[in-house]
Amino acid sequence: MITGKNYIGTQHSAKGNTTYKTFNPQLNLENEWEFTEATSEEVDAAVALASEAFETYKNISGLKKAEFLNAIAEEILALGDTLIETYCAESGLPPGRALGERGRTIGQLKSFATVLTEGSWVEATIDTAQPEREPMPKSDLRKMLIPIGPVVVFGASNFPLAFSTAGGDTASALASGCPVIVKSHPMHSGTGELVASAILKAAEKTGMPNGVFSNLNSSGIAVGQQLVQHPKVKAVGFTGSFKGGKALFDLAAQRDEPIPVFAEMGSVNPVVMLPEALHAKGESLAKTYAGSITLGTGQFCTNPGLLLGIKSDALSSFITHLSDEILKIEPSVMLHPNIYDAYNKNKNTAISQKGINVSADYPSDTNPNYAKQTVTTVDGATFLKNATLHQEVFGPYSMVVQCDNARQLEEVILKLEGQLTGTIMADAVEVSKYPNIVSALQNRVGRIIFNGVPTGVDVCPSMMHGGPFPASTDSRFTAIGAHAIKRWVRPFSYQDWPKQLLPDALKDDNPLGIIRNIDGIQTQKHI
Repeated sequence: MITGKNYIGTQHSAKGNTTYKTFNPQLNLENEWEFTEATSEEVDAAVALASEAFETYKNISGLKKAEFLNAIAEEILALGDTLIETYCAESGLPPGRALGERGRTIGQLKSFATVLTEGSWVEATIDTAQPEREPMPKSDLRKMLIPIGPVVVFGASNFPLAFSTAGGDTASALASGCPVIVKSHPMHSGTGELVASAILKAAEKTGMPNGVFSNLNSSGIAVGQQLVQHPKVKAVGFTGSFKGGKALFDLAAQRDEPIPVFAEMGSVNPVVMLPEALHAKGESLAKTYAGSITLGTGQFCTNPGLLLGIKSDALSSFITHLSDEILKIEPSVMLHPNIYDAYNKNKNTAISQKGINVSADYPSDTNPNYAKQTVTTVDGATFLKNATLHQEVFGPYSMVVQCDNARQLEEVILKLEGQLTGTIMADAVEVSKYPNIVSALQNRVGRIIFNGVPTGVDVCPSMMHGGPFPASTDSRFTAIGAHAIKRWVRPFSYQDWPKQLLPDALKDDNPLGIIRNIDGIQTQKHI
């Protein structure tokens, strides 16, 4: 049952007078559920509880936290069809997508539970004392990662489960030992409330402290601003637009105590199509990329919004085939009328630029909120002169840049802002002829793909989901995979500390059995 109230720890609260409803873009009408905007008092209460919970939660063992994360996964599954139906009603996405995203959410939780159970993620490092060392004795030094405190997570519009209430930011922060306050996304507050109820049930079952998790509703920006500026909040996780992420980043930087904001803010994900690859398989590449551009109505952060090639008959043929293939695909619904309107506005801005040619634009009428896919082309010189063409158009849109030669192609890549991904279509022999292209792309992206599509992000330790600004606010960290936990911790050293008072990860006898670095050697042995 959806109440529309805020979760302040284990308690429901609805002290505010302002309400809002979510929207079904498929039916083009509001859903029945009404949600109450969190008040300033409720924000303060949630943060106070999280701060109090941190004093206990940071010391709970990895095994107990793993039990908590696994219990969250079980409780999400126990929501059954109600969760799937609510998800679909608030996003317009089909049940298959909802089931897939639920599976991904559960997989992320279990993955971090595995990280906690194994335990080596704390990066325990020990340099033993050398009292006889000349000219100065050496102290005993022991270092590990420790949690930083309450974390605020902003739900993402395009992933109501996997990047929202119990998504990767929340799972990794809870795994690190940090309580979480979620600012639920107003487009899927009902989905968020159901997941929040699952998290709190799991917390109660596994004995976690009250305040380890809260869920706050808001359709505006005031609640998010108050959370980021609250002195007891120590970090922020955000997935969304550049405008939203940069605003939060600036707020956090202006605090008396600045805090990190780990924001993933969008990307055009350039795809480089080298000449021989286009000549050999241009037609099949066109079909593949037509599917990737329109996948999920183009609402993935890794959508290939920019295709780069060198002028040739093969590139011209590819553009023709891509245009034909993309028009064969039936348009699909976007997540919300606001996103649909923004797509059309940004697409029209791009199309109106001098030198842009429209190669394909879905011609038929569509249902409300259904996006018409579009392919445009532009020459390299025009692209280099007009920064407006470099900006993301969030939706089923892609631009083909036709460069004069390899040097101009390299220049185009170097001119791009930071991106989540970059792709090269070639074979091993051909790509070896373009080292400067590879190097330029590597300097602009967080993940480079060979002969694939950027859409589809595996959850595994080797995944890098981030990139140079403005793809993310800190290119050293990933938002997906086991290493996402490192965003919510800091290194901490003990010098000459009584050994019986050290945390288990740093004790001589290694009671956790984890891999540690002892005097420069990676080992599971005790000292």
